[in-house]
Amino acid sequence: MKAVSLREIKKELDTLSTQEIKDICLRLSRFKKENKELLTYLLFESHNEDDYVLSIKAYMDAEFEIINRVSFFYIRKSVRKILRNVKKFIRYSQNKETEATLLLYFCLKLKNFQPSISNSTQLQNTFERQLLLSKKVIGSLHEDLQYDFNVLVENLVE
Repeated sequence: MKAVSLREIKKELDTLSTQEIKDICLRLSRFKKENKELLTYLLFESHNEDDYVLSIKAYMDAEFEIINRVSFFYIRKSVRKILRNVKKFIRYSQNKETEATLLLYFCLKLKNFQPSISNSTQLQNTFERQLLLSKKVIGSLHEDLQYDFNVLVENLVE
């Protein structure tokens, strides 16, 4: 089966009743965990972005605490998993300020991680890529926010 375009889906949704749309959303939530997570964000967390960011920061704190520090192989694997999930949460929000905040917090956690990431080229590259991405996102924000975020970036670079 070939998927139809987004434009056609919008047209079809316009013809449906509220109850039919509700049924479709509930059916979507049963098929994939990501669909359910997105619906959870849209229904319960999108109205308070600050609490959403705090919950993701708490998630990162918890995940960084349980990383297996035996070898850099396990550290890299865990860091990639954390980053993959953070990027997924950023995709749900689609808010540039949230994206910059979470990427910078990830970089801060990675920089302060023990054993030091300077002993691993891959982890150092991950840090630098995320820092570069956060700088790019910061460039698209309002000037006041850019200043605040650039101060954080400067602290991370030192």
